[in-house]
Amino acid sequence: MKATIWHNPNCGTSRNTLAMLEEAGADVTVIEYLKTPPSAEKLAQLYRDAGITPQQGLRLRGTDAEERDLPSADDATVLAAMATEPKLIERPLVETDKGVRLCRPKEKVLEIL
Repeated sequence: MKATIWHNPNCGTSRNTLAMLEEAGADVTVIEYLKTPPSAEKLAQLYRDAGITPQQGLRLRGTDAEERDLPSADDATVLAAMATEPKLIERPLVETDKGVRLCRPKEKVLEIL
């Protein structure tokens, strides 16, 4: 099985999710999204496929998202902010042939393995 993880190596949940993918024998493509951020269009597709809104994929902890009123902003505004400032993206996002999940908690990845 092929999998892509939008990963932050400094995040324990992201590291643990990556380990679960590797233990499951997945052929994993690792994208360090802080270095190579996804486009707004790619984020929109990931959230749509995960069945969540961009606002649900917004990282609040350690960001200024709330001060900027991003949780109540429209999708396009949130996606544009994430594409410009990838620290606003909650992680890890994992995509497989079975779907996409925001893997918080890490066990959510089991739904798409």
